[in-house]
Amino acid sequence: MKFTDFNLKDTILAAVTEAGFTEPSPVQKDAIPLVLEGHDMIAQAQTGTGKTAAFGLPIMSMMKGDGSVEGLVIVPTRELAMQVSDELFRFGKLSGLKTATVYGGTAYGKQIERIKQASIVVATPGRLQDLLMSGKIKLNPHFVVLDEADEMLDMGFLDEIKNIFTFLPKERQTLMFSATMPKGIRKLAEQILNDPKTVSITKSESTNSKITQYYYVVQERERDDALVRLIDYKNPDKCIIFCRMKKEVDRLVAHLTAQGFKVSGLHGDMEQKQREVTIRAFKQGGIDIFVATDVAARGLDVNDVTHVFNYHIPFDSESYVHRIGRTGRGGKTGEAITLVSPNELRTIKRIEKDVGAKLITQVIPTRMEVQNNRNDELIAKIAQIQITDKAIELVKTLQHDLDIVTIAHLLASMVQSEISVKGKDHIGLGLEEVELLIERAMQNRGNSGGGRGRGNYRGNNNRRRSGGGDRNKHGRNGRSGRNGGQGSNRG
Repeated sequence: MKFTDFNLKDTILAAVTEAGFTEPSPVQKDAIPLVLEGHDMIAQAQTGTGKTAAFGLPIMSMMKGDGSVEGLVIVPTRELAMQVSDELFRFGKLSGLKTATVYGGTAYGKQIERIKQASIVVATPGRLQDLLMSGKIKLNPHFVVLDEADEMLDMGFLDEIKNIFTFLPKERQTLMFSATMPKGIRKLAEQILNDPKTVSITKSESTNSKITQYYYVVQERERDDALVRLIDYKNPDKCIIFCRMKKEVDRLVAHLTAQGFKVSGLHGDMEQKQREVTIRAFKQGGIDIFVATDVAARGLDVNDVTHVFNYHIPFDSESYVHRIGRTGRGGKTGEAITLVSPNELRTIKRIEKDVGAKLITQVIPTRMEVQNNRNDELIAKIAQIQITDKAIELVKTLQHDLDIVTIAHLLASMVQSEISVKGKDHIGLGLEEVELLIERAMQNRGNSGGGRGRGNYRGNNNRRRSGGGDRNKHGRNGRSGRNGGQGSNRG
């Protein structure tokens, strides 16, 4: 199926083509026709499955563009509000449809002025309720969307949502999207939806098939070394590293910056203005590596993220899906890489079962393997360089004192010194060690004590290295952004 198979407005289709989308995701295939037919709908789908387009494309296609607010989208966080608003603007710009973003921490006056000019309002519950109850705005939308409904309930917004709906027209088309369907969500759906249709994406579809998922088993003390080695080896164009704690984010940002990477962080203690600047810099290329807590898992929407790293394995399968859904977006491929300790092998196997996808065991590459990859990239880059007149003059000057072979060796040595790989040679466990630990962990499942299958087993010294499938690169020379600093002041 193609987007052209839907009965969408020509200007909406043109915007979809401009965005580079060709084939709809499973939730889009099921949801878009139902929305176009005018049904209320409740859709169960994970983050990263294309939900914004699933509701945005059909409702914008049906909008009149008469200057009034025709659509209202309610989301749990400021980050998600900004991302959804950006996405909807991209889809609606050729149709003349404007969006307004409404959330706390920003002056009321500016937001009210934007609402007056908008066709779609994307809002967080708290600020939207304030504006409605104070009488500062009145909305009469025909389309209302609750996005990440379960997250809003978890954050305690149920009363605000119920109150908001008392200010909305009875005649409306209401769409609810939620990753999970707890009792509270089902009860809310009964109250605000009218004879809804249901869309549900199964577990086997919950992780994007375009995302290749790897995990590497390392000792706890090796996490930093393993992360740097993998970034050096994978050489990602743009990546997100997820951590569990705020202090871990700050520490990793400092550590990676000291290693020469262009990196910045995001967590809940940051001021809103700082968060916006950081996200903008990441989107626009001012920084290549984004270190974040799970606060960004639901809200960050950047289509060109090539890799997601889990510095620690998340606590539950749902968080894992949310995290890795930041890559492989817009029909592109991506890689999700998780670092696990030997004691976490049972957890990774449980997540593998829950998400219905195969996680591939890999071994941290050696220093020599990384160096060889960099040499290959350097050779390919040199072969493509055009010889300039200044270069010819430089070689002629050098030939006064040196022969041509010596000049070539000196220049190659100078260039190669910039791509040397640091750190110890072997990091983490070998495949044979991992396989034995998995076998032990599965045998001991359900046993009390947990003393067997611990991470102090080193096994065979002949480590079996990972296969050629882990060798794909993204064509950039050496470490991205060496000596580039944080870059968070750009963009």
